[in-house]
Amino acid sequence: MQELRLQALSCLAECSLDQKVEKVSALYQSWQSGLLQLDTEAELVCIQTIPGHPEKPTLVSPLEVGKRSMRTVEGRAALIHALAHIEFNAINLALDAIWRFADMPSEYYADWLKVAAEEAYHFGMLNAYLKTIGYQYGDFNGHNSLWEMTERTKGDVLARMALVPRTMEARGLDASPALRNKFAQVGDAEVAAILDIILRDEIGHVLIGNTWFNWLCVQRGFEPISAYAELAQRYSAPTLRKPFNLEARRKAGFTEAELALL
Repeated sequence: MQELRLQALSCLAECSLDQKVEKVSALYQSWQSGLLQLDTEAELVCIQTIPGHPEKPTLVSPLEVGKRSMRTVEGRAALIHALAHIEFNAINLALDAIWRFADMPSEYYADWLKVAAEEAYHFGMLNAYLKTIGYQYGDFNGHNSLWEMTERTKGDVLARMALVPRTMEARGLDASPALRNKFAQVGDAEVAAILDIILRDEIGHVLIGNTWFNWLCVQRGFEPISAYAELAQRYSAPTLRKPFNLEARRKAGFTEAELALL
């Protein structure tokens, strides 16, 4: 019987776009069917290059990605491509959270496998839409900011939970309403509907990050607000900027005391 964390690492190292998405979906189905073992104690060693990714898109600085106008099909395609790139990276970060960190409860690994499968679903929807307007993933440049934070926090699961789902991904909750409205205003109801699905699921993903961040704080005897502030400073987390989607953040598990500090 195959082991979940080893298989998550294999998926993470997969370079083929289609194969990665298919393998993640199959892994989640196998877990749901009880066909996988889970070794929470194993200290795994990665000998592969991670994350595996296709030759394109070309990765550049965020400043080099360029502006995306909603006035043209190409501009809208570039924006949808940017969203697809975020979802592709999010698949990888969820897989990394599974294989890298040992000695967590079994529910932790199940939660992040669910996240990986949902991110793969999101990516598939966005890439399928791109193809209907004459583009596909890889046609525009992308940046690597999300994975860079994943790499910086590889030594501490508490830092990972604090600064990837609770910070980087939570920024997506804030940006989603305005972005969704832009597509609705130009009459693109299909993309607006996709963004509704993504927001619904991403609230759950940030909630998972909050759940395990708070669990770890209890285990280590830390006060969550001060622990987060210290981690944000130590790892140079991006400064959060208004506007904030307070309703989504509440659903995602942020406390009123945390929201008051935004």
